[in-house]
Formats: sequence, C-alpha cells, structure tokens
Amino acid sequence: MSGLSEFLAMGGHGPYVWSAYAITFVVLALNVLEPWVARRRLVSEEARRRRREEV
Repeated sequence: MSGLSEFLAMGGHGPYVWSAYAITFVVLALNVLEPWVARRRLVSEEARRRRREEV
C-alpha cells in the first residue's frame, strides 16, 4: 500500500498536483454544463413566449 500512498504524495507535491487536477476537472465540467443549461433555459423561455403570443 505504500506504493499508492507514495504515488498520491507525488514526492511532496501531491496537494498541488491533485488540487490542480480537481480545479481543471471543475472548469471542464462547467464548460460543458453551462451551455447545456443556457440552451435549456432559452428553449423554455421561447416556448413560454410562444404560448403567450398564441393566446
């Protein structure tokens, strides 16, 4: 098990390396999710606007 803990510690640089990976993952996830959420919101607002105009 020491091999895994040594790998995670990365020679003392583990906290920096793993936090950099975490930040990168969060930014990439936001880059994927934000346009998806914005498109859903736009489609919903457009449908609401069309229903209002029909009446």
